Amino acid sequence: MEMVAATKMRKAIEAVLKTRTYANLSWETVLNIAMASVGNGDVLHPLLQKKEKLECVSIIVITSNRGLCGGFNAAIINKVKGSIRKHHKANGGKDIRTELVLIGKKGGAFVGSGHAITADFPKADIVNQVAEVIPIARMVINDFLNNKCDKAMVAYTDYVSASKQVPRIRQLLPIELEKEDEFLGIVGTDTRLGLDKGFIEKKKEKHLQADKFIYDYKFEPSPRAVLDEMLPRLIEVQLYQALLESNASEHSARMAAMHQANEAAGEMIDELTLFYNKTRQAGITRELAEISAGANALEK
Repeated sequence: MEMVAATKMRKAIEAVLKTRTYANLSWETVLNIAMASVGNGDVLHPLLQKKEKLECVSIIVITSNRGLCGGFNAAIINKVKGSIRKHHKANGGKDIRTELVLIGKKGGAFVGSGHAITADFPKADIVNQVAEVIPIARMVINDFLNNKCDKAMVAYTDYVSASKQVPRIRQLLPIELEKEDEFLGIVGTDTRLGLDKGFIEKKKEKHLQADKFIYDYKFEPSPRAVLDEMLPRLIEVQLYQALLESNASEHSARMAAMHQANEAAGEMIDELTLFYNKTRQAGITRELAEISAGANALEK
């Protein structure tokens, strides 16, 4: 199982590193375009509109289909529960309806928790294309536009390294232009990831500071039409990247768990072998003692 998990982990890490830069820069690009299109302060798209009252929060929870991966599922489930308590406290203790969208069988731990399960989507071990998350993205966007939920979030596990995975919750809707948020996959400063916080900050300082901003966007046919096309695509890409991050984290956690199980089994085998040898030697010694005692009795 450790070897199988290691093989899947290598494929999942390769996939997540290939798309991470695109996902982060697409988010940054759309935010810049949205900020440039605000103009007199009016919100030009419903997906950018923050609701006045927070009455319902929708959380997409990404877990695994199987166990044997250490505390991977427990960590993300506890993170979601903590987020629910945080929203409840931030709203002055007033009731906030929480609706959960589950991806992965282990999310079934929320069944019977008192929170509504609005949908349960199957999760593939290997995610190959964005089309696999389009139904989820469309459902969340429609619920937000139809005022069925006031905020949409995604709970996933960020992949940092084979030995470190960090559970995280990220807000998807409304898209907040002023909110400082970490990029997907950028939870550490490990330069081996290919794109870290330092890299992002340098790019921001060089290209995106307000006093250095020299780009003038022209929208055809209109800012609303452009955002109509780009914002839903952005949500899809963010969900897809979150799913890739979660898959890489899951296989890494499973490989580590199976490695520890191998070591524990090896130690148990050594202990049982020693116990067996001691018991066997004691039996041989007892038999020799009985034979010697019988021989002495016959001589007498």
